[in-house]
Amino acid sequence: MSFSHAKKIGIASLIMMTSVFLSRVIGVFREMVISYIGGAKAPVDAYQIAFVLPEILNHILASGFLSITFIPIFSKYLTDNDEKGGWKIFSIVMTVFGCVLTVLILISMVAAEDLVRLIAPRIEDKDVLASAARMTRIILPAQIFFFAGGLLMAVQFAKEKFFLPALAPLVYNLGIIAGGIFLSPYVGMEGFSWGVLGGAFMGNFLLQYMGARKAGMVFFPSLNMRHPQLKNYIKVTIPLMIGLSMTFSTEFFLKYFGSSLPEGSIARLNYAFRVMLILVGFFGQSIGVAIYPFLSQLVSSGKKAEMGQLLANALKYMAIVIPFSALFMVLRTELIGLLFQHGKFNALDTHLTANALAFLLIGAIAFAAQTVVTRGFYAMQSTIYPTVINTITVVLCIPLFYLGTAYIGLNGLALAAAVSAIIQVIVLYYLWTKRNPPRNGNGILIFYLKVIAISLMIGAILEYARKQAFSVMIPTSPWGNLLICLLTGGLFLILLICFAWVFKLDEVQTVLKRLLNKFRLSFG
Repeated sequence: MSFSHAKKIGIASLIMMTSVFLSRVIGVFREMVISYIGGAKAPVDAYQIAFVLPEILNHILASGFLSITFIPIFSKYLTDNDEKGGWKIFSIVMTVFGCVLTVLILISMVAAEDLVRLIAPRIEDKDVLASAARMTRIILPAQIFFFAGGLLMAVQFAKEKFFLPALAPLVYNLGIIAGGIFLSPYVGMEGFSWGVLGGAFMGNFLLQYMGARKAGMVFFPSLNMRHPQLKNYIKVTIPLMIGLSMTFSTEFFLKYFGSSLPEGSIARLNYAFRVMLILVGFFGQSIGVAIYPFLSQLVSSGKKAEMGQLLANALKYMAIVIPFSALFMVLRTELIGLLFQHGKFNALDTHLTANALAFLLIGAIAFAAQTVVTRGFYAMQSTIYPTVINTITVVLCIPLFYLGTAYIGLNGLALAAAVSAIIQVIVLYYLWTKRNPPRNGNGILIFYLKVIAISLMIGAILEYARKQAFSVMIPTSPWGNLLICLLTGGLFLILLICFAWVFKLDEVQTVLKRLLNKFRLSFG
């Protein structure tokens, strides 16, 4: 990889890592506001159920994959010095799929009540179902802004413009928070739904429209269904529309199977899932989003070997998610207590949510790694193969969700989600290596086994210190929980640095050095 590429990837990774981290932090604050106002009660379950139908439409139109499917097409025009042609296909995709999405939203709004019953078939409370249907109708139009914003961000990524796209999730989450704070006293949880709509418009559409205009956007409505690149786009996108991705299937199953558990279970699972996604977003999604345009450029230039090495290196750096997952497991009760035990969220909710978080964290590395592995396929415009594999694996894992929920309950459902994610990413990466063998076939496997072993040792030491020393000396209170987190976190960093040095885990040392340097520059 050339120095210029490395420098650009570093800058892009920093921007996206900062964005994703802040987005996750604000997202957790958003959940804190929700937990304060609604706790882990039936209205919060209804609010979470209201997202399922909009997310299905988002998935059907592959709105979340627009950066993946459209960047290679648009980048090819830029590489061929035909930017005018790039804006032409941009206009066609925006017009055609925008019309389709509008029709689907209208149909869904009319049939919202019946569709909600299908999504949460085991909820018998009519008030919960009616509330979920009302909030579904409020959230549905936001999918137009997500779709249009996805295309607007894709062209900015293709032109190596990352700043305004990085702001989208921040503004979106702030919109939800504002809606909840200012409107919930009058309309309850529906206030958060209006915040979703406003945040999507401001962050995902209006801001990205301004960014695309600065990048030279040219848009004109066009329904040219015969354009060859539209056919290519549809060919690449259809597998993503009908397939089941890891994150989408997990969120759906947590709500579908969670509807059979006691009141508040869906809310607790969601709180735990959002905390886990802090790790996934900071170390996984940010790297995956940042390297994808460069993966696409390497493929366009025919440098597949360099692309394979870039992906393998990214997975090694991402392994740091594993020891941080061990830290979060040890501090699960303190973290959940600090974040959510306010207002209507009580001690029992903290206990149940913390236990679910521990099981979800087992699969944190899988959720992080899949963001990079799938992008390796997508960069080569191979969407059918990974989507088929993911879908088959998800379907085969459905019995895990059923058995986990039926025999273990809330924790069993969380464990099933984690195990399913691990199975999916192992299968996908194994098949990736069959097509693109790494230079050192067993290098990543051995590296990950070492990191897992080290993380288990560190976790055991931290658990002993927390129980036998910190928790004994420090009284139970919010400030006490914070002090325990700080002491345990400090011991964790010392142990991780020592173990990484002794076992010569260069990638872990590199990530730690960069994090410590940024911390020193920020606060020094």
